[in-house]
Amino acid sequence: MIQAGDLAPDFEGMSTLGTGFRLSSLRGGPVVLYFYPRAGSLGCTYESIGFAKEHAALRERGVSIVGVSVDSLSDQKRFLETCSLPFPLVADGDQRIARRFEVLGAFGHARRVTFLLDAEGRVLQVVDSIRPGAHVTAAKRTFLGRPDEHGTVWPGGAPRAASGVPKQ
Repeated sequence: MIQAGDLAPDFEGMSTLGTGFRLSSLRGGPVVLYFYPRAGSLGCTYESIGFAKEHAALRERGVSIVGVSVDSLSDQKRFLETCSLPFPLVADGDQRIARRFEVLGAFGHARRVTFLLDAEGRVLQVVDSIRPGAHVTAAKRTFLGRPDEHGTVWPGGAPRAASGVPKQ
């Protein structure tokens, strides 16, 4: 699987925006790239709504959010509308993207894995947990410097440029 420090592989896919999506189009700003097993399932709904609740705060910091699953584009669109998600979802029906990130799991579904990327597309952190809340918490800690559910504040709140200097 892709590890912290690796450059995230670029990919193209159809998005719920009705257009093709390319990961490299988001270079220049940090990215939360999350893979989830199935649109509409309880855990995936919980995770996606969790990211939606943090969307405005993350956007203020220049962070983009993109979700990917092996569901069809029509299932992704229905999921986006049902959850009122303010960010795009990418359909990976041929499992090409999940394979490239090495997150394809049992029964042909993507595993619940989130990649937190810096502005250059390098992986800052990989969250590989079946617990949906762990993914949202990691994004908040990394990009917003917010405390976790136990009140612990983690370092690294501001997205950083390659030089390690906080972005202005």
